Amino acid sequence: MKIAIVYHSVTGTTAQLAEAVAAGCRSVATAEPQLLRIEGADIQQGRYKNSVMLEVIDQAEAVIFGSPTFMGSVSAQFKAFADATAGDHWVEQRWADKVAAGFTVGTGYCGDTLHCLHYLQILAAQHGMLWIGLDLAGAGDAKAPNRLGAQAGLIARAVDDAIEAPDLQTAFYLGQRVARIVSRLKPAGITQC
Repeated sequence: MKIAIVYHSVTGTTAQLAEAVAAGCRSVATAEPQLLRIEGADIQQGRYKNSVMLEVIDQAEAVIFGSPTFMGSVSAQFKAFADATAGDHWVEQRWADKVAAGFTVGTGYCGDTLHCLHYLQILAAQHGMLWIGLDLAGAGDAKAPNRLGAQAGLIARAVDDAIEAPDLQTAFYLGQRVARIVSRLKPAGITQC
């Protein structure tokens, strides 16, 4: 069960979340997460050019997208990646019926991070993917998972370039949840490769 975790990280905080998501995926015996980091070298003259990464995603049963929140949306580097999928990938619906989820991080308690998460949801919807959110009630407990209360996916807060423990726990849970759902759907023939 291949799960692609596609993310961009500037300060390392999105990478910390991606690692925790991957650990959560690995907690499900059949899951094989692959961390796919969007690098500056992948972008040439403003266009994303890493066809190998796109091929890896094509072969995955699930894709978990991650980006820092910049100015209320995904980073420019993540957007370049998303724009590169608007050609054949979108027209041919190559990712249709794959499970999708997402995560983002900002430095504020809000900072319009939900808008960034909604961007990731819309990207998945445009590709015909099946979005998985969180089933953890956000009770406002500062030490509990999903402490920021987003049901659409993971919203985390970075403090001094580090992710706080409750948000790392939520990232682990998100990866685990996606892997569990894919494992349930796969025998039914619902997800594609």
